[in-house]
Amino acid sequence: MPVAVKILVAGGFGVGKTTLVGAVSEITPLQTEELLTDKGVGVDDTEGVEQKTTTTVAMDFGRITIRDGLVLYLFGTPGQDRFWFMWDELSYGALGAVVLADTRRLADCFPAVDYFESRGLPFVVGVNCFEDGYDYTSDEIREALDLSADLPVVLCDVRERTSGKEVLTTLVRHVLAVHKRQHDTGVPVS
Repeated sequence: MPVAVKILVAGGFGVGKTTLVGAVSEITPLQTEELLTDKGVGVDDTEGVEQKTTTTVAMDFGRITIRDGLVLYLFGTPGQDRFWFMWDELSYGALGAVVLADTRRLADCFPAVDYFESRGLPFVVGVNCFEDGYDYTSDEIREALDLSADLPVVLCDVRERTSGKEVLTTLVRHVLAVHKRQHDTGVPVS
């Protein structure tokens, strides 16, 4: 019987959460995308993602088999501040998370990093490399986000299944390493 693991995909508005879930999912993903309307003007910060026409209003859901016996259930969170109240419900029972970052709007991932750090939920940072983004190394991103040296930062293109799968595989390895440290030391490690 396969082991099923719940994983969150979080980050700022327009960073590529829905795209990642859709690119890697082996089933047709559930998406709760709605058109952006004038009701969001002045509420949603679309600077840098002006071409975006839809937004996730509840969650995205997909599934991917990483290897025989290991299935990841992916839950993409909404990125806008007004939907963050849903994160507590979505994160319940999650084993880990991917925080997607966009170098054009790097500060937008701070709330997700803070959220998972404060709850002790293991996570990795996936830097979605947009064509018009800034060319930073993983170490530069880690320093800018004030992340520990052992927290993985993966450069990726979430439109490509192979790249998205590498981010998820890195997360699984990181979660296993965190749990091993917790077991070996008896001290929770976040």
